Amino acid sequence: MSTQVAISQLRELSPLGSLKKDNLEALVKKTELKTAQPGEHLFREGDSNKRTVWVLSGNVDLRKGDQTETSVIGGTDEARNPLSPPLPRQYSAVATTRSEYITIDSDLLDVMLTWDQTGQYEVGDLRGEQEGTDDWMTTLLQTKAFHKIPPANIQAIFMRLQQVNHKANDVVIKQGDEGDYFYIITRGRCIVTRETPLNKEGIRLAELEVGDTFGEEALISEAKRNATVTMETDGALMRLGKDDFHKLLNEPMLDWVDKARAEEIVAGGGKWLDVRLPSEFEAYHNEGAINIPLYFIRLKLKTLDPKVTYVVCCDTGRRSSAGAFILNERGFQTVVLKGGLNSTPAPD
Repeated sequence: MSTQVAISQLRELSPLGSLKKDNLEALVKKTELKTAQPGEHLFREGDSNKRTVWVLSGNVDLRKGDQTETSVIGGTDEARNPLSPPLPRQYSAVATTRSEYITIDSDLLDVMLTWDQTGQYEVGDLRGEQEGTDDWMTTLLQTKAFHKIPPANIQAIFMRLQQVNHKANDVVIKQGDEGDYFYIITRGRCIVTRETPLNKEGIRLAELEVGDTFGEEALISEAKRNATVTMETDGALMRLGKDDFHKLLNEPMLDWVDKARAEEIVAGGGKWLDVRLPSEFEAYHNEGAINIPLYFIRLKLKTLDPKVTYVVCCDTGRRSSAGAFILNERGFQTVVLKGGLNSTPAPD
């Protein structure tokens, strides 16, 4: 069975407790609170289901085959961290008492952590008057359209977005015009219509709400606008210019390496640079790794050596690619651990 989880419960967990209030409130709606009876599996050894799991109460054994490797008791310091995150699962998780646990889609969590950290300093001005209203940023992060954008570009995209306000009945884009911007609705509603030879008023195709995006078709295809988008209510949009849209849809020139190559670089004088949160780093990390959380990288640039090659890592590769993007723009030498730390067993 599953029930609603409380925000207070998420705040006690790593790395969820780091999220800003609005993002945490949005995430709680996507979080499942479940109950497992004694003998029930939370997941099985070899599973590759992208769900991040925390134990809230009760006792859960991590087993390899028939052998119990360790037990995790809800409410302890160990239980604050995700349960055996590397995929495929290295262990089976089996409840030995009645246990409560939560699961979150790992990709959604990873994107939200990336935006939350990259956006902490640069995007504050974008929130402005919309603080406390519809959380369009979080809504956007959950859309398939946004997930197509390379993760290393998240920070750059938010920095380049421009806010425009509109009144009801304003035409934002007109069918037949050249494409110039990609749009994200942050407040209000829009309607999409398409004119036909038999209907000059336009056929109503869709209604768009907060977090919805439009305008990409003409930018990608270099064709004219294929529909008209009109404000149905007063509202606000964020827009991204055509050149930025094209540039930021292309994966930055990042050098991805597997674990074996990463270890060769470190053995040759390179250094591990782990951009996860301190609580994640403390749970497990590579020997000799430097921990600079992603949102601190700009503040810690002077502590890094431009002559050293940094093997940037996180749990999946998403945050580390964003970190490497930031460092590369500033002249540092980086490679990124492909698949992240969760693609290999956690260090002993």
